[in-house]
Amino acid sequence: QVHLVESGGGLVQAGGSLRLSCAASGRNFNNYIMGWFRQAPGKEREFVAVISWSDGNTVRADSVRGRFTISRDKAKNTVYLQMNSLKPEDTAAYYCAAGQSGFLSRKRGEYDYWGQGTQVTVSS
Repeated sequence: QVHLVESGGGLVQAGGSLRLSCAASGRNFNNYIMGWFRQAPGKEREFVAVISWSDGNTVRADSVRGRFTISRDKAKNTVYLQMNSLKPEDTAAYYCAAGQSGFLSRKRGEYDYWGQGTQVTVSS
């Protein structure tokens, strides 16, 4: 059974940084993609970034490119989201997800497993 546990959220001022972690367990993720999504109150859950577990290739949403970086540590079975230059509009619950898609998907439906989420609040 796959478990994804996010951590690292919190309250930060605009311009600050946070690093989110997603600890993954339950199987060999070598054929998986690992994604980060976020959901603000009253809004749809939206794609943030995705990484291929096997080769480390990544895709990021236009809204975070240049500010957020996704990475993974195979030895620790952990995926990270480094968030710099945070803006109030980045405020949301952030979710880690895993899927067996053959490409770096931005679509929620391509992900089979989800974590419980971690809250990020950016004050102006």
